[in-house]
Amino acid sequence: MHAIFSCNQRSSYGIMYPNQRSSYGSMYPGSQLPAAVGHPAVLAPQNPSYGGPTAPPARMFDTVPGYEGTSPEGSGGGFLPPPDAGLPYPPGEPAPAQTEWNIPSISEDTARDALVQYASSKCCYSTDPAEKLVFSNLEAHNTYRYRLETFTESRSTEWAHEAYSGQPVDAYTQPPPAPWVIPAKAPTMFEDATQEIKIPNTASVKPCHTCTGTGKTPCTKCTGCGSKQCWVCSGSGVRAGGESCHHCKGTGRTNCDGCKGTGLNSCDTCKGKGQLLVYIKLEIKWKNNVDDFVGDQQSGFPISRVSAVTGEKVFVDTQYMVYPAVGFPDPAISQAAERLVRQHHAQFAPTCRILQQRQTIELIPITKASYSFQEKEYTYFVYGAEHKVYTEDYPAKCCCCTII
Repeated sequence: MHAIFSCNQRSSYGIMYPNQRSSYGSMYPGSQLPAAVGHPAVLAPQNPSYGGPTAPPARMFDTVPGYEGTSPEGSGGGFLPPPDAGLPYPPGEPAPAQTEWNIPSISEDTARDALVQYASSKCCYSTDPAEKLVFSNLEAHNTYRYRLETFTESRSTEWAHEAYSGQPVDAYTQPPPAPWVIPAKAPTMFEDATQEIKIPNTASVKPCHTCTGTGKTPCTKCTGCGSKQCWVCSGSGVRAGGESCHHCKGTGRTNCDGCKGTGLNSCDTCKGKGQLLVYIKLEIKWKNNVDDFVGDQQSGFPISRVSAVTGEKVFVDTQYMVYPAVGFPDPAISQAAERLVRQHHAQFAPTCRILQQRQTIELIPITKASYSFQEKEYTYFVYGAEHKVYTEDYPAKCCCCTII
């Protein structure tokens, strides 16, 4: 007689019963070690988890001197203010005054070529107006873009774990270093980067919380039964005609192909090892924070289009903390520089370490071209170093075309 398996038969692997207790111990039992010097972590908001592995229990994480407020794993990390947060930063030195801020308007040939190229890029535009137009005026409108870049470093900590396979365990040696003391390889200035570091003297070995140290978890395909309903006879054990099902030998069930009939699989969390290396992870983020301001010369040109082009850099100043650009002929640019420098310091200094700042002023060439074609007057703009064209009234275009 063949045994008939039922899903009521459950393996005890991976199940924590109410009367079970799992003690993870203390990292420094019976000892009073000095804490690492630093600021308490500011915990990031925790997002609810939806599905997936169960998060490690709080008892799994030891109390580490200097890292008492470390965030649980997967919480996004607790951001740590730098040691000198709140102290005033020394202002930079004023840059030398510039003597030339302007560039001349483009030539008629350049303006014409730009319009011809623009018309050629439109499927329904004729290049005839661009080739035969007669210019009446070319008017330069110097438009300036001020850009402030603040390159910052931020650090955050959270608990992490990985399958234990003999890695060094150093949690019982000495107090860990403070997070802002740990050295890191800085990237190229003004380029975003991220680095993760295991904080020394925080790694310990714990039983895996997913499989309770067994290295095995119930198979998800058969929910731990080891067998599944026979697909040939739909679990009846009998085929059409009253014959016994040869596929399942009349039992109505077949061995699960996911676990080979055992009902168990290797635990994904600990890779079947049954143990985890638990440690505090330091994440370092370098970020280039950028803000722009573009002066509007009231020329009728939509200033939002400036963001898509480049210009000629007429002023570049790089310092630890820049001094707002002064002596600029457009007061709006000077005011924007002062406002943004103050704003960046207030925004980033309390939570990040400011490594360097760079302020740039670009002159974006914009030429307003007025011309006549077939006794009618028209205008268009040529802008940016790329000589892009913007126009609302180009002649000789089909009604099916739209202005882009």
